[in-house]
Amino acid sequence: MSGKTAFIFPGQGSQYSGMGKEVYDAFSSAREVFAQADDALGFSLSNLCFRGSEEDLRLTRNTQPAILAVSVAILRALRERGFCPDFVAGHSLGEYSALVCAKSLELPDAVRLVRKRGQYMQEAVPIGKGAMAAVLGLEPALVAEACAEASTEGIVSPANLNSPDQTVIAGEAAAVRIASENARRKGAKRVIPLSVSAPFHCALMAPARDRLAKDLNELDFGDLSMPLVTNVDAVAISKGPGARDALIRQVCSPVRWMESVQYLTEAGVDTFIEIGPGKVLCGLVKKIAPQVLTFSVEGIRSIEALASTISNATM
Repeated sequence: MSGKTAFIFPGQGSQYSGMGKEVYDAFSSAREVFAQADDALGFSLSNLCFRGSEEDLRLTRNTQPAILAVSVAILRALRERGFCPDFVAGHSLGEYSALVCAKSLELPDAVRLVRKRGQYMQEAVPIGKGAMAAVLGLEPALVAEACAEASTEGIVSPANLNSPDQTVIAGEAAAVRIASENARRKGAKRVIPLSVSAPFHCALMAPARDRLAKDLNELDFGDLSMPLVTNVDAVAISKGPGARDALIRQVCSPVRWMESVQYLTEAGVDTFIEIGPGKVLCGLVKKIAPQVLTFSVEGIRSIEALASTISNATM
């Protein structure tokens, strides 16, 4: 592994009772993360992560700080082992974890922000009015066409440009349904309605964006210790004000994950390390850039396996 490394952080795709407990028990730095998060939020996020019900964890106002705290706890454990990336990136919510990694955001500020972000997103659209669906096996340009043709029924647009054959769409429920039918007609292999609490990354999120912008503008964002490739522009930034602006625009804009990975590989990244619950991003990276190495780190075994692999590769 003679090239560069990127740490990548997952968004709101994997949450389960008990997540983070193994790393919490094994690393003092991870315990410090949960202590800071609990104190910042004024309730026991650690108890929610370790012993909370699946129903409570699925509430987006809980999901977002829980995933961020778990991701940062694992990050701190990796830092104890001496790991440091050349670049960072995060999928949607994961961009906040990436900014904590890059020392632009302090952890307490980040968990408070994403708690509010989840609340604002949930409250932006009444339950049942919005929807999301994953379109598989259809190129992104044709998915965009399917959405444009359905726009007479309401707001619908690409929300996550995840890989060459996976695009998630979001918007008003009727328009998402018509766009899904259009995508099938254009040759999509599958269209899967997603069980989500709100239609993220589309124009319906404007009220959430405006509320979150006020909170973001009250915080100082430091310059980044390593470049971040943003969701909204799929290019690297290193200045604090640019990071804040990207988070504001991200709320209503599509996550350009495929382009972000392509940017990173063109910048010389040949190793992607996913930090946090789940392995979704590693799967997407392999579809975009099959030549790169990927590692998913969410517990003790994966930390040990990564350390062993890196050690052997550098001997």
